[in-house]
Amino acid sequence: MEPMTQRHPLDSVARNIRRDILTSTTKAGSGHPSSCLSAVELMTSLFFDGHFKADLRRPTYRNNDRLLFSKGHAAPLLYALYAAAGAVSHGELIRLRTRTSMLEGHPMPSFPFTEAPTGSLGQGLSVGIGIALSARMDRLPFRTYVLLGDSEMAEGSVWEAIQFAGHAKLDNLTAILDVNRLGQRGPTMLGHDCRAYARRIESFGWKTIIVDGHDLRAISTAYRTARTVTGKPVMVIAKTIKGKGVSFIENKNGWHGKTLTISDLTRALKELGPIITTRKVSVVKPRTIATTILKKKSASVIAYHKGMSTSTRQAIGNALVRLAPRYPNLVVLDGEVENSTYTELFDVHYPKRFIESYIAEQNMVGIANGLASRGTLPVAATFAAFLTRAHDQLRMAQYAGTHQVFIGTHAGVSIGQDGASQMGLEDIAMFRSLEGSTVLYPADAVTAEKLTDCALAHSGIVYLRAGRNPAPLLYPSTASFSIGGSTTFRTSRNDKATIVAAGVTLNEAFTAADELQKQGIAIRVIDCYSVKPIDATTLKKAARETAHLIVVEDHRPEGGLADAVRSALGLLAGTVISLAVQGVPHSATSAQLLHTHRIDASAIINAVKRTL
Repeated sequence: MEPMTQRHPLDSVARNIRRDILTSTTKAGSGHPSSCLSAVELMTSLFFDGHFKADLRRPTYRNNDRLLFSKGHAAPLLYALYAAAGAVSHGELIRLRTRTSMLEGHPMPSFPFTEAPTGSLGQGLSVGIGIALSARMDRLPFRTYVLLGDSEMAEGSVWEAIQFAGHAKLDNLTAILDVNRLGQRGPTMLGHDCRAYARRIESFGWKTIIVDGHDLRAISTAYRTARTVTGKPVMVIAKTIKGKGVSFIENKNGWHGKTLTISDLTRALKELGPIITTRKVSVVKPRTIATTILKKKSASVIAYHKGMSTSTRQAIGNALVRLAPRYPNLVVLDGEVENSTYTELFDVHYPKRFIESYIAEQNMVGIANGLASRGTLPVAATFAAFLTRAHDQLRMAQYAGTHQVFIGTHAGVSIGQDGASQMGLEDIAMFRSLEGSTVLYPADAVTAEKLTDCALAHSGIVYLRAGRNPAPLLYPSTASFSIGGSTTFRTSRNDKATIVAAGVTLNEAFTAADELQKQGIAIRVIDCYSVKPIDATTLKKAARETAHLIVVEDHRPEGGLADAVRSALGLLAGTVISLAVQGVPHSATSAQLLHTHRIDASAIINAVKRTL
């Protein structure tokens, strides 16, 4: 007769966590208990067997280990872990997913132990990379753990992250893959083939460890091994059973996102056994690290002079270098176009504060989100068109409440011969749609430099839109700009209409105004360099005094500058006439494309005359 297997000391803790998951989700009437149950042992061992180190009384402590649930629908497990550790009351647990509870359906900042909002699958590992990079930059010994689901391994963004982490040799990063075989509608592509996952992940430069995801001893050994690995990240690949612990839903399809009924809950709790009074469990505290105070230094002055012609993308690159001493927490990321975005200037001067993200924009934005969660100020740059690939990462970043700056260069048809695939024509609409975002659109080098400073000093998500071609100076270096501001040119009592422009179209507006002036038609010009928030006061004044606002922009009409102006004007929105890019752009010169799409000076002149 074989001897009985000795129970692990944490077995009763795992059982109680299962009870909390089932009770809280049944009470809520919604959630994903089966996805939580498969990872209970994985997380119980991590938390309570001495691997995860954190001071739970200080969630933001700089040397705490970090844990992200990329499979954010397993949030009830996350909350139950902290309840077992004494950081969340059981009264709060049963208020899961209610209006006044901090425990939302997926991890959000309302829960103080949330590192970043997750739940849109495929993003957590990129965020974890950003956090791991911040630890490396700050020379902190904490580790970052990311719980992944096997369904999200179909996301391309996960493999962008896996590739980057292997290349960066992030040995302070441990990912935990919960291979429970079943997705929302049935089996995943690889099912329980953990070795197939291992082969693929190892090919990207990771160390993999395959374990039984319900064997607490084996899991603990895997975590200890992970901490000894140097020069590469570690993926613990755990074969698990979805719905583990409840016989009538274990490994059964159709239970994803489905909670137990009251009668089912009674049956499940009976299977789990009575509540067991366990020895008090706690999370090990990290060692104390001295606080580092970053020293801010003054920035040099802007060096542009009348007669110079500089692209706004280059001016922003210059500004990042010039302002770096003032913002010692500034880190610049680029999507392998640094010689086009001019972030290469920052790379030359501050290589330790520059991250080459390669052509993987979703991962780049995810990394920026992770860096920002640790107090770093990330500035991520690529072509405006390519930022649209990371719309979902930006959508999730808006919920983090962190400060991040994004630079989109080569905006609009004005980039010329490269053609439609390279032309950012939807980017203003995308960034305007984000909660609390700021959208800035400079027209010359001075504006670009000053607005870069505004962006770095601001908060939330800030977008700087930059053009490709050299632009003449329109402002003296002493000019001042503000978020929510604008500049009015050529104003008089006799103005017949107002041209509202931003970026490349501002020069076209000046040319049109000069020609109309020769014909005896006085025209007001407004540089709407702050698209969001927009200067509603100035726009309303112009609408009342000139009756007509011709808004001209190198962007699609939907969601762009004209829509922003209409929203600001309210009842006066009918005074707006929109000149924007219509149709499919073709390779041609910048001047030809501005003319073809009727956003050049001649189109403005015609629009004014038709209106009057």
